[in-house]
Amino acid sequence: MAEPTYDELKARLAELESKKQRTGAMQFKVSEKGGVSVYGLGRFPVTLYYEQWVRLLDQAKELREFLEENKSKLKLKEKRSWEGSIQQSAFSPCAAWLRNVTAE
Repeated sequence: MAEPTYDELKARLAELESKKQRTGAMQFKVSEKGGVSVYGLGRFPVTLYYEQWVRLLDQAKELREFLEENKSKLKLKEKRSWEGSIQQSAFSPCAAWLRNVTAE
């Protein structure tokens, strides 16, 4: 079997990256400075340090209530057809966390 050419490898990489972006799944990474970055929420990652994530998660119920109370003032994106299925999917990396936060 012949080795793939540079152009074939480049095309394959672009294909894999486009599939990754379409999944809508969030990814978590430790940044160079020791923060935790969440990719997949928007164009740029959201990065907070451990203590900040813990404080934010401790306030998840209050944040959700605040969002609901102020929903009429917030700019909302139209939900794409695949988003609901990802949040409910057992295979989503954030599915368990989302279920726990919404249950509280």
